[in-house]
Amino acid sequence: MSLSLTRLNQYRSMWVLVFFDLPTETTTERKVASGFRKRLITDGFAMFQFSIYMRFCPSRENAAVHIKRTKNALPKKGKVCIMQITDKQFGMMELFHGKKAVEPESPSQQLELF
Repeated sequence: MSLSLTRLNQYRSMWVLVFFDLPTETTTERKVASGFRKRLITDGFAMFQFSIYMRFCPSRENAAVHIKRTKNALPKKGKVCIMQITDKQFGMMELFHGKKAVEPESPSQQLELF
């Protein structure tokens, strides 16, 4: 792959991040929160931090599909934020475990069926 195509892909491919703060005081609220997390995982999201899930998407159009699915699964209570950033922006993130810097995850290889 040529350098120009690699750069283009870094700006075209997206990461979708879902941040949420859902109530968990009652049994029903815990079930709703757990169901929301399970739907994210079923749709290919992985936990980045507690209450932050992320998913790599090869294009903006693909990201839009997963954002729509997430919006359709929104709980009635709580706060949810959906953010999308380019792969290039994601690659500039600095991650630390304690004071030790770690490399960000690389996109998983996913088979896309149309």
